[in-house]
Amino acid sequence: MNNELAEVSAFIGNIPPFDLLAENLLDKLVKEISVSYVRENEHLTPDDIAHPQLYILRKGALRCEGINNELIEKYAEGDICAVYCQKNQSLAKDISLITDEDSLIYSLDYAPLKALLVDIPETIAFLEHTSEQRLHNKKTKLNEDAILASSISNTSVADFYHHSIATVSPNVSIQDAAIKMTDLGFSCLVVVDEKDSYGQVTDIKLGIITDKDIRRRCVAVGLPTTNPVSDIMTKDIATIDIQRNAYDALIAMTSKHIHHLPVTKLGKLIGMVSVTDLVNNEEHNAVNITSIIHKAQSIAELVTTSKLLNKLQIKLTKLGSNADHIGKNISAITMAFTIRLIEMAEQKLGPAPVPYAWLAAGSQARQEQLAHSDQDNALIISDTLQPKDDAWFKALASFVSDGLAECGFVYCPGDIMATNDTWRQPQKVWQQYFDKWVGTPSPKALLNSSVFFDLSTIHGDVTLLETVRQKMLQKTKVSTLFIAHLSANALRSKPPLGFFRGFVLIQDGKHNSTLDLKHSGIAPIVDLARIYALSEGIAAVNTIERLQQCSGTKSLTKSAAENLIDAYEFLTSVRLEHQGKLLCKKLPVNNYIDPKTISKLEREHLKDAFKVIKSMQDYRQSAVI
Repeated sequence: MNNELAEVSAFIGNIPPFDLLAENLLDKLVKEISVSYVRENEHLTPDDIAHPQLYILRKGALRCEGINNELIEKYAEGDICAVYCQKNQSLAKDISLITDEDSLIYSLDYAPLKALLVDIPETIAFLEHTSEQRLHNKKTKLNEDAILASSISNTSVADFYHHSIATVSPNVSIQDAAIKMTDLGFSCLVVVDEKDSYGQVTDIKLGIITDKDIRRRCVAVGLPTTNPVSDIMTKDIATIDIQRNAYDALIAMTSKHIHHLPVTKLGKLIGMVSVTDLVNNEEHNAVNITSIIHKAQSIAELVTTSKLLNKLQIKLTKLGSNADHIGKNISAITMAFTIRLIEMAEQKLGPAPVPYAWLAAGSQARQEQLAHSDQDNALIISDTLQPKDDAWFKALASFVSDGLAECGFVYCPGDIMATNDTWRQPQKVWQQYFDKWVGTPSPKALLNSSVFFDLSTIHGDVTLLETVRQKMLQKTKVSTLFIAHLSANALRSKPPLGFFRGFVLIQDGKHNSTLDLKHSGIAPIVDLARIYALSEGIAAVNTIERLQQCSGTKSLTKSAAENLIDAYEFLTSVRLEHQGKLLCKKLPVNNYIDPKTISKLEREHLKDAFKVIKSMQDYRQSAVI
C-alpha cells in the first residue's frame, strides 16, 4: 500500500463503524474511495439517486438540507454522511448536501461497498439506518442481553412458587387452623367462603391467616383459641396471577409488607409464593435484602444491610439488567428501609394521632433510584390534624430521616424533607400548594413542580395523596400557561451536542472534559415526560410509564415516545456501567463520563441519543412559542 492509501486507511480505520473492520477488508474498502476537493457552496447531491454515494468528510464542513432549505444536519471532519444510503430512498430526492467551506471529501459508491460488507450486516445497518433507528437497535440489544441474563424481572411467578395452597373456612377455630398448619407444615392458610347461600362450592377469598397472626393477634393478646379465624385473619387479601413475573410479586409483598402471596390462574387459587421462594433464587438480590430489612430490630442492623446496596447495583449491572429493572429494585429496597424505620418510630412514639402518608419525591417516587441517592420526602396528614399533633409527626420525620441518613441516604441539599415544616402539612395545605403552583407559575413554583409533581406514597393512607393528585391533574390538563412556563423552564437543560454533532464537554476543573449524563442527558427526558403527562392528565410518575401512556396522544406521537424511551434506556445503561466501575474501585459514584473511556461506537450512540433529545426539545420549543 502506497503512502497516500496508508494515510487514508489510517483515517478511515478510526471512524465507526469502519474501526471494527478486519485489516484486509479495510484495505479493500480504501481502494474503492474517490478523493475530491470541493469548493464552498457546491452541491454533492448525486445526479442519479438510484446509485447512492457514501461521503466521509476528511476536512472542511458540510450541511444537509431538506425541503425549503431546512437544516437537517451538520458534518465536520471525521463525520460520515450516509443520507443517500438509508433505506427510505423516497425522501432522498428532497435532500441536498452543500459544502459550508472548501472541503476534502472521500466518497464511495454504496452498491459495491455494501457488497464488500455483505458478511457484516451490523455495519450495513449502521450506515443505512437513521440515528433513531441505530439507537433503537442498540436498546433492543441491551434488552436482549438482560433477558439472557435472566433475573426476577424476567422470570414468571410459575418458576418461583413451590407451595401448594391450603384453605380454611372463616368459622374454623384458631386452634383447629393452627393444628392444620402444623400437620401440613404450612405457615399460612387462605380463608375462603367454601359454599354460597345455595350450597354451591365457591372459591371466594376472604383473607389469609399466618403463624404470625396467631402469635400477635391471638396468643399475645390473650384471645381464646376457640374463636373463629375470621377474628384474626388479614382481610383484603392480595393475590398475583401466575402469568405475572416474580418482580411484580416482590413489589406487591414489599408495598403491603406481607410474606405470602397466593397465586391464581384464571381467578382460581393454585398455590402460594413466599419471600423465601424468592430469596432462595438469588443470593443478595432485592428480595433477600428486603426480607432482611423487614426483620431488622435496630438501626444498626439496617446500616449493616444498607452496605449491600452497592454490591447489588454492581451485580445487576454485570448481569445485564436494564436500567428500569435496577432502578425499581433499588427503589423497592429504599422503600423497605423507610417502612421499617417508620415502624420503629411508631413503636417508640406510639400510634399516629391521625391518618397520614409518608411520601417519596424525585427518583425514588419515579422508581428510578440508584444506590445511596439523597433523600427527597414529605408528609401529607389528614385534615383532622390538631396543633398538638404536629410534635408527633415532627418526631417521626426526624427519626426516619436520621435513620435513612445513617443508612447512606444523605440529607437533601435543598431540604426537601419531611423534617422541613413546609413539607409536613395537612392535605388541604398540600392542595393549596399545587393550586398555587399551577395557577401562578413563578420560578420557585416551577422548581417545586419538578420535584413534587413526582410523588408516591411509601407508607400510610394512599387516598391522601391521590385525592390531591387527581385535582391537580384536572388543572394541569387545561392550564396552557402553566405547561408553557414549565416547558420553558425544562428546556434550559440542553444535551451536550455541539454544532457539528461533536460533544460539548464540561470545563470547570473538577469534572474537566467530561459529559454530565444525568443533568444533560437523562434529566431533560425526565422533564419532557413530566410535561407530557401533566398535559394529558396522566397520573403515572415513572418516566418510561409516562412516555408509554402519553404515546399516541396530542402531546406525543408514538414514534417520538419510542425514540425518547430508547434514548433514556441507553443513557441510563451507560450511566450504570460508569457507576459500576467506580463502585468496583470503591470510589464515590458520579454521573460524569469521559467520552475517551468508551468505545468510538458507543460515542456515536451517545450522539444519537443526544440528537433525539435535541430534536424533541426543539419541537417542544416551537410548540411553546
